Amino acid sequence: MSELLRLEGIAKTYNPGTPGAVEVLKGLDLTVRRGEVVALVAPSGAGKSTLLHIAGLLDTPDAGRVLFAGRDMTGLGDRARTAARREQMGFVYQFHHLLPEFTALENVVLPQLANGVPDAAARQRARGLLERVGLAAREDHRPAALSGGEQQRVAFCRALANEPALLLADEPTGNLDPATSDHVFDMLMGLVRDTGLSALIATHNMDLAARMDRTVRLIAPDRSANG
Repeated sequence: MSELLRLEGIAKTYNPGTPGAVEVLKGLDLTVRRGEVVALVAPSGAGKSTLLHIAGLLDTPDAGRVLFAGRDMTGLGDRARTAARREQMGFVYQFHHLLPEFTALENVVLPQLANGVPDAAARQRARGLLERVGLAAREDHRPAALSGGEQQRVAFCRALANEPALLLADEPTGNLDPATSDHVFDMLMGLVRDTGLSALIATHNMDLAARMDRTVRLIAPDRSANG
């Protein structure tokens, strides 16, 4: 499989040059191949969320390069980075972050409209995704009328609405009870496998990590020098 995402020598420090400086990432290398699902396992504070933000072009590293489909994304301007995220990447977080005033269907339609997809086509794709995760009968419900597992399934559909090449997920089932977590994760993996996209999924759950293609462990830098 060819590479889709490559991180080379990534370093990130918050509040550099101050007594409160925190070195989060140092010399990090990571590759995700096309069609590969990679589990990212890390203790709290090791920088997994920062890594995902850098991989997803939401943050910039202090050093190193981010390459996506062979293209160096590191020096892109804000507009180009936004376009790359919108067109090539999908994001899922521990909390669903659905827009409360919109229905499940509308939450999946909106990112497509932002990407220039006609309304009718956007609604057709949104309905197909919601049906795939068992929510066809709930498309007109707002998030407050959905269970936690249902809300997260809508979030998965929203992340895949623009047919991204890469899914980035930060503890996507971490806010759910164990039974719901397993059920929702099965649906996520089904969507990923069916569409053939790549995924980098951060999790503390080693059972879930074992169901992915490969596990990468992130170790926090030694911060003893910072006190």
